[in-house]
Amino acid sequence: MFIRRSIFALTSLSIATASFAQESEIQDMSDPLAVYTQAGFGYTDKGLNVKVGQTYDTGNDVTMGMNVFEIKGIAGDTLGWNDRNNDDSIDSIRFRNFSVDLTNGRGSQVDVNWNFDSNQGSASYSFIQALPQMGMFNFYPLAGLGIAAGEEFEGTTGGDLDASQVRDRYNLHGTFYVAGMYAKMQITDKIWLNYNPMYMGTISGSSDYKEQGFQQGDSIMTHEFSLGYQLIPRANVRYYANWSENTHYSDGDHRIEFNYQF
Repeated sequence: MFIRRSIFALTSLSIATASFAQESEIQDMSDPLAVYTQAGFGYTDKGLNVKVGQTYDTGNDVTMGMNVFEIKGIAGDTLGWNDRNNDDSIDSIRFRNFSVDLTNGRGSQVDVNWNFDSNQGSASYSFIQALPQMGMFNFYPLAGLGIAAGEEFEGTTGGDLDASQVRDRYNLHGTFYVAGMYAKMQITDKIWLNYNPMYMGTISGSSDYKEQGFQQGDSIMTHEFSLGYQLIPRANVRYYANWSENTHYSDGDHRIEFNYQF
């Protein structure tokens, strides 16, 4: 997947763990593996974000599932606070499907992204495993595979697009892997930290994709940090920062997000 400045933001997961009871009960919104119907609103350096999450019946008493849809970068030129030549159109969209087995704390995630600025997107499937709690820490290792697709690009060869490339403007670039972890540190009953490092690399595809599929390279290490505060049992406010090994923290993506559980 070809990204101009930073790889797609990886926000905290929201799927269930075996410690949770019924969906109708209020879920712990600080847990990276909690499943609940929700709505979120974010103010970011690239505009406004809107998020909606809906749980659904999996047809199995020991599994739970949720779909989450996000629209990002609304009115970036008017409301954003960076100097990256934002416009007021939508920057990107993201769809995620989560499911979890309540008997073993093992979940799966389908993650689909599309960036309207670069006309590039990706889709991946990952497995997540909840590990036993260690004091104030929780860890959730993740591993998966994905595909990258989008508009044809010049790549390392340079030059203009030829007739066939213009005609076949969108194509499948190649495949990639992702390996990482979601981590939570509980500071107090109402304050917590999340750190989510992810390592991604190309597997197959065109020569241009394999050589520079991730920020002009064949692999990349990305980072996400968040600080959360629980306002009431059903609502929280969180600060997020996303950056990579090629993007300094100060040049990364930053946002403040409000989330409400229904």
